[in-house]
Amino acid sequence: MAEARKLTVLQLLPALESGGVERGTLEVADALVQRGHRALIMSGGGRLVAPLTKLGAEHYTWPIGVKSPRTLLLVHKLRRFLIEQQVDIVHARSRVPAWIAYLAWRGMEPAMRPRFVTTVHGMYGVNRYSRIMTRGEAVIAVSDTVREYILQNYPDTPPERIHVIHRGVDGNAYPHGWKPDATWQAAFFAQFPNAADKLIVTLPGRITRLKGHEAFIDLIAHLKRQGLPVHGLIAGGASASKKRYLQKLRDQVHSLGLESDISFTGQRDDLKNILAISSLVLSLSTQPESFGRTTLEALRLGVPTAGFDHGGVGEILRAVYPAGLLPFGRIDVACLTIAQLLQEPEAVPQGNFFPLETMLDQTLALYVQLARTPRL
Repeated sequence: MAEARKLTVLQLLPALESGGVERGTLEVADALVQRGHRALIMSGGGRLVAPLTKLGAEHYTWPIGVKSPRTLLLVHKLRRFLIEQQVDIVHARSRVPAWIAYLAWRGMEPAMRPRFVTTVHGMYGVNRYSRIMTRGEAVIAVSDTVREYILQNYPDTPPERIHVIHRGVDGNAYPHGWKPDATWQAAFFAQFPNAADKLIVTLPGRITRLKGHEAFIDLIAHLKRQGLPVHGLIAGGASASKKRYLQKLRDQVHSLGLESDISFTGQRDDLKNILAISSLVLSLSTQPESFGRTTLEALRLGVPTAGFDHGGVGEILRAVYPAGLLPFGRIDVACLTIAQLLQEPEAVPQGNFFPLETMLDQTLALYVQLARTPRL
């Protein structure tokens, strides 16, 4: 069979600072370059630009994700860019970039324009603004949960356009049983001495009301009252708009007398290490997660993980570690399950579940299929 022609693929997202969407963008760009394609990324920039370009991808710094009417001025410029760079696939990963890309794409001669792909990374509010993420010629859903969300809330989306491509984790980067070296551990426990020699319970995720931090603090208080030697880690940063909420959480910790029992780590580049030294990793999001990549990373490391049985996290736990399923809204029952997992943890099975290579193979195969398929 003749080798597929080399493609030029443009991915668009607001910024390249941190997060699952951003990491997925880098992983797809790397796979494209490794297979001889041309990988272009357009974003407002950020600390992940340097590692991205080191992979051999090209980055273009545009304010493509800014929520302002002025961003519409980029439509004509982007249309010209798509033509000049001979883009084959334009892949929008967020709503504002998707609108700009769609308007630029729609204004092109149908026979000459690239194929338009969107990825629904989250369960956005249901409205006309969010509908754009279902307007791709191919719509990637990052889980079965997201596929059902699309079909239920945007029933005019043709089901055959929706492609479930689960996010994946590189087993080489997250090997079962891996632990950080002694030097890192000594430095970490020097920074957080109250966590030393404790059962570490970690809640990873940015500081926001949706991630369940208040329930986590109450949970640590409950476990302490049971006499369990636990220490809670809230591992995630707070944006400028969330500083007041962060202070509210600190006040809650103070009011419960837990200053020695809960540590706020802030934004960390070594979350993998923190997951690996944890006795238990939790996901307590009050709204269903679209996937739950951190849950998967912890499980790939062999760390017991528990989370509410809804959304993508429930999907992962049902498939890999059902012992960690917690009933949503039943903190009393959740406490019993968590205490059991801390005292008599059920081993996490080894296995190449939700592998990164499958996600990359399926994404690139979709690009190639679209590039070959005649336009409607």
